[in-house]
Amino acid sequence: MLRPGDFALAPARCPFCGPSLFVRLSRADGGVRCARCAAGVVHVALGLGLRDAVRDLSACDACEFSARGPLVEHLRRHARSLAVSEYFDDLPPGALRGGVRCEDMQRLTYADGSFDVVTHTEVLEHVPDDRRALAELFRVLRPGGVMVFTVPLHGGARTVERARLRDGAVEHLLEPVYHTDPQRSATGILAFRDYGTDILDRLREAGFSGARLHTPRPGPAWLAAREVVIATKDREWRTPNPQGC
Repeated sequence: MLRPGDFALAPARCPFCGPSLFVRLSRADGGVRCARCAAGVVHVALGLGLRDAVRDLSACDACEFSARGPLVEHLRRHARSLAVSEYFDDLPPGALRGGVRCEDMQRLTYADGSFDVVTHTEVLEHVPDDRRALAELFRVLRPGGVMVFTVPLHGGARTVERARLRDGAVEHLLEPVYHTDPQRSATGILAFRDYGTDILDRLREAGFSGARLHTPRPGPAWLAAREVVIATKDREWRTPNPQGC
C-alpha cells in the first residue's frame, strides 16, 4: 500500500531506457520503478554494473537467465546475440515452453564457450547445488568473458545454507524462506542459502578470476544502491577476443 511519507519522484538516467523518472511507492526494493521501462532496484543495479563491466556490448554474444523484462529487452537491442531461458521444473533442459527454452544452471545444454557475457538476477540462491552451477556457468563463458549478476547478500562474511537436496528430497536446515517468483506465483521459490561475501571464494573455486563486489551508484539518493557481483574468465584460456568484448 502507498504511504504518503514514502512517495517520491526523481529524474535520473535509467541504464536501459535513458533519461527517465523514478517513482518510489514504498521503501522496499519492490516499491521503486523506472516510469518508462518499469525496471526496479535490482535490475537497475545490474544494468549499471553491466555498463561498468562490459566495454562493447555490441561485440558480445550474451546469455540471460530470464525471458522477459527491461534487462532482456536491453540485451536484445544492444548485444550481438542473446540467448534467454527460464527454469521449468517439469521440463528437461533444452525443451521449449511457449517458445521459451528451459535451462537448469546445474546442467546447461549450451556448448562450451558459447557466450561473452552471462547475466542473471536473484537466481543462484535458488539453485540446490550452486557450486555445480558456477562450474557450468564458467564452462559456457568464453575466455575473456564476464558474468554480471545479483544475489541477496545478508551482510556477513559466510554464506548460510538454509536447505539442501538429499536423495532427491529437500532437507531444511533452517526455517524455509520462499521468494516471489513469476513462474510460481502461488508458492514462490525456495531459497537454499543466504549469501555472504564468501560468494567470491566460490567463484574463484569454479575458475573465475577477478571476482569482486561492485556497487554502482544510481541517480536519486533514495534509490538504494545494490551490490552486483562481477566475475571474469581469464583470457589465457585462448587468444584474446579480437572484437574487444
